[in-house]
Amino acid sequence: MPLALLALAIGAFGIGTTEFVIMGVLPEVADDFGVSIPTAGWLVSGYALGVVLGAPLLTVLGTKVSRKKMLMFLMGLFVLGNTVSAFAPSFGVMLVGRVVASLAHGAFFGIGSVVAADLVAPQKKASAISLMFMGLTVANVVGVPLGTYIGQAAGWRVTFTLVAALGIVGLLGVAGLVPEAGRPEAADVRAEFAAFRNVQVWLAMAMTVLGYGGVFAAITYITPMMTEVAGYSTGAVTWLLVLFGAGMFLGNLVGGRFADRALMPMLLTALAALSLALLLFTATAHDKVLAAITLTLIGALGFATVPPLQKWVLDQASAAPTLASAANIGAFNLGNALASWLGGLVIAADLGYTSPNWVGALLAGTALLLSFLAASLDRRRRSAAGRVVAKSGTAEAPDACDASASVPAAVQR
Repeated sequence: MPLALLALAIGAFGIGTTEFVIMGVLPEVADDFGVSIPTAGWLVSGYALGVVLGAPLLTVLGTKVSRKKMLMFLMGLFVLGNTVSAFAPSFGVMLVGRVVASLAHGAFFGIGSVVAADLVAPQKKASAISLMFMGLTVANVVGVPLGTYIGQAAGWRVTFTLVAALGIVGLLGVAGLVPEAGRPEAADVRAEFAAFRNVQVWLAMAMTVLGYGGVFAAITYITPMMTEVAGYSTGAVTWLLVLFGAGMFLGNLVGGRFADRALMPMLLTALAALSLALLLFTATAHDKVLAAITLTLIGALGFATVPPLQKWVLDQASAAPTLASAANIGAFNLGNALASWLGGLVIAADLGYTSPNWVGALLAGTALLLSFLAASLDRRRRSAAGRVVAKSGTAEAPDACDASASVPAAVQR
């Protein structure tokens, strides 16, 4: 794999760290600024909304420059936002810094996915995407726990200063390792928006919202669930999140590798297993050992869906993939916000701290149904194309990047 993927992974590591580390230092931030915990929670939700809005906006603006230059600009924006957060004199300025940093998130992963896929042979595209996302998963294993520890020991401002420094390393890596490529001729605004005429692109984003949203329904309320239901101490939650992050890391690698071999079977399997794991978590959350095992599985199965979903979007919008790819990253955060809200509703309805798990199972199960629909529509398209080719008497060259080749034989029949 090209060294350029390392630069993308470093950038992803910094972005993943800043996205989630705020949850670990939220009490310290709230205390410093004299605001309540719910008010400080705007630093989390504001970031998520910034990702949703920034992904398509900055991607469209970036169609006029090369992808490398755009990635460098995004990392610069990330550094600026975290620097503002680190030295913010008030809560309002801190919130602005969070939003500025979040604007880079969706576009970086969206454009980075396209760049990563272009760096390798067609049969290795999903693996390349998963290696870039590996930086995000490693952030949850190393960056978030370490950043939380540093924030609690030396102050949260030190944490965000170090995250800004990570962004500088990522910026230098992109500048030195990512090859310079001219802006593709098709990369204009009209061509990018035309990709959304394909219903498969919308289905993929819906699967993203619901599939990974199912994971976030459970993980958002993991602290009260593990302390009040499983019986863990508050200090043990950090290590439980490390297990969750380790599961994400492994699931990302497995998802990328198997998606290259059989994309749709990998996606169907991961979503089905994720739905089952979330449903079982309602029961296993009452036992310490089983809760830890299930939490790890949920992390692995949830992130095993990321490379195939991202590659499916790239394939379905192959003529102009950049905006669709970035919008799909925004869909992840939209799913996170939706799932967190739904999980909070069932807890507020006195259904218990484990109730978000079955909400997550329903969301992931719905994503599974949509994936069957996507496979069925793709089968019909290929069948119709085959009939046209047969009538014309010409041979159709296989598309190396066509994810529909990965639809299982059982579905194709």
